[in-house]
Amino acid sequence: MKYCEFNGCTNKIAKGAYCEDHKRKKKARKSKEKKSIYHHANKSFYDSDEWQYTRSLVYERERGLCQKCKRFVFGKQAHVHHIIPIKDNPLLKEELNNLMLLCPKCHIAEENKDKKKVFASYFEI
Repeated sequence: MKYCEFNGCTNKIAKGAYCEDHKRKKKARKSKEKKSIYHHANKSFYDSDEWQYTRSLVYERERGLCQKCKRFVFGKQAHVHHIIPIKDNPLLKEELNNLMLLCPKCHIAEENKDKKKVFASYFEI
């Protein structure tokens, strides 16, 4: 028997480098579950070419600036927010007038305006 190689772990193991708590398989599953929290019902829409094109139009229209705080955002930091959510009116999901570019902090504030904190753990802010 030897100790798990994870820093500070005192679990003993018979073979391998890590105990059951610190094996890579379990870590990978947890991160996959965490990623699926945000776009659960509309994931296929957000992966579509139509959405990517619409998203790029919104980004160009706003010149990369968050519409709330006016900071420049790019890449994964550029969040395109639906003013009227897809679940409330699916017909507006690609309507440019229903979309706004936000930074992650402003997106969290906008999503949580009338609710309790919903997305704070996803964006880790």
